[in-house]
Amino acid sequence: MFLYNWNIVPFNPFLAQEGGVDHTLMQEGYYTMKDKPVALVTGANKGIGLQIAKDLVAHGFTVLVGSRDIEQGKTAAKSVGPDAHPLQIDVTNQASINAAADHVRNEFGRLDVLMNNAGISHAGKPGRKFENLSDINSLTNTPLDDVRAVFETNVFGVIAVTQAMLPLLREAPAGRIVITASSGGSLTLNSDSANPHRAMFGNYSVSKTAAHAVMLAFAIALESTNIKVNAACPGFTSTDLNNFNGTRTVAEGAHEPVRLALIGEDGPTGTFSDENGPVAW
Repeated sequence: MFLYNWNIVPFNPFLAQEGGVDHTLMQEGYYTMKDKPVALVTGANKGIGLQIAKDLVAHGFTVLVGSRDIEQGKTAAKSVGPDAHPLQIDVTNQASINAAADHVRNEFGRLDVLMNNAGISHAGKPGRKFENLSDINSLTNTPLDDVRAVFETNVFGVIAVTQAMLPLLREAPAGRIVITASSGGSLTLNSDSANPHRAMFGNYSVSKTAAHAVMLAFAIALESTNIKVNAACPGFTSTDLNNFNGTRTVAEGAHEPVRLALIGEDGPTGTFSDENGPVAW
């Protein structure tokens, strides 16, 4: 399992299966902090991203809590624990992304998992009522600048961060890339006239459709390597993305992204799923 330095750590099939790290062995000097797997979670200062960070730490990872605002990142990392570290990264700013990649290499020396979680639902003013979001997401009247803003984070940000982190992921024993996806971006589901939720199919959903395609493109390009790339739908989770109107907890929402981060060498690549199985494209 990719969580181990095979030269100095005895194989433990239970820990390998569970994606864990034997902290006793670490304390006894069998391996160092740089032998621990490292995960970067973008948009991890709150919501699903913060829960993903907590869950990965529980599985033995050193987790980098990605946040545009470093102070918010510090607060979030502190809430996770000593194995979490804040990382300033604005996925819409190439200089910030490059600086983050340099920091990961210089300070941690490795990256095993990239969780592309950062996302926005709209470019409007915060605090809008959830029932009004369909109006500002409709492509019939959404200003083009707002469309570009959503795509900058949800699509181009995924590409930019993944490209910047790929050199580190290629060096990992078994790199994993997970994109936080959405069934709201499913063309199959939204082409069904019986689906009441398709009334929300607009700017945000279209950006997620594009992000799913980006995931597949990376998966195909990397399928000859030891890197696996997948998309995870967290479901309608209560976060500020939907003004906390979601029906699922962040713990539930983080389940599938974390599962895909922990898959072994026999795990899938190029898939779109939630905790119930494959989601229709």
